[in-house]
Amino acid sequence: MMGLPPITKADGSTEIFDPGRLMLSLERAGAGPHTAERITETITATVAPGASSKEIYSRAFTLLRKEARPIAARYSLRRALLELGPTGHPFEDFVSHLFRAEGWQVETRKLIRGHCVTHEVDLYATHPEKNEFLAAELKYHNDPGYKTDLKVALYVKARFEDIFTCDSTVRACPIDRGLLVTNTKFTSEAIAYAECAGVELLGWGYPEGGGAGSLFTRMSHARVYPITALMSLSMAEKRLLMESGVIAVDQVMRQRRLLDVLHLEGERIGELLAEADGLLELPPTDS
Repeated sequence: MMGLPPITKADGSTEIFDPGRLMLSLERAGAGPHTAERITETITATVAPGASSKEIYSRAFTLLRKEARPIAARYSLRRALLELGPTGHPFEDFVSHLFRAEGWQVETRKLIRGHCVTHEVDLYATHPEKNEFLAAELKYHNDPGYKTDLKVALYVKARFEDIFTCDSTVRACPIDRGLLVTNTKFTSEAIAYAECAGVELLGWGYPEGGGAGSLFTRMSHARVYPITALMSLSMAEKRLLMESGVIAVDQVMRQRRLLDVLHLEGERIGELLAEADGLLELPPTDS
């Protein structure tokens, strides 16, 4: 857009700052049109050439937090997923929790015998109503600029092909769908290959529109959010909860005794539960 400055994205590339994209992201999080417009105008008026997308996000988050903490929490979900690290296991547990909320029966880190070798799949899910059998390879990254690339898509395709190659006269075929899931984004090459080769992808903003939706869309529809989204918790408290097996906000709302490990005062518990309840009450988004 004419007159708007270039900014630096998380992957190091540059692009012209797009106020429309910023406003859309705020509205997608649940901000009303007037709030989204006001925050967008404030940032647009002061954004400097070369500013990073992280700086712009942080300013928008701070302004949104003053308006409504639950909406700010949903706006920060991509950051919250990054905080599930440093290993990939919490992300695997979170995605498993999401699939269970969607009606799947889930096993994690399951060994499945392929045609040539045995594979350990991160997530194995069956849906009794749909009669579907799904296996997923999960790729977690704690760098917001990292994108899951073509090499990973090729690797996953090869693994699932070995599992798919099944003689049903000898044994039950273990899966009929294979999925590659990441908490960040995919490169354009990985998407092009997946669409051509029939590899299903699920990422932060992919697939776009229609179908089951992106990871963000599915989280909002299932009302399943990572515990790291709650701003009332310190990072140390989030870590302690994850180490205790608490990975999602809805777990705390169903079993409040899960918070006992934090030894919080009554006022802080009330603040935390109010934020959690507000986040879970936000309407789902399809964008």
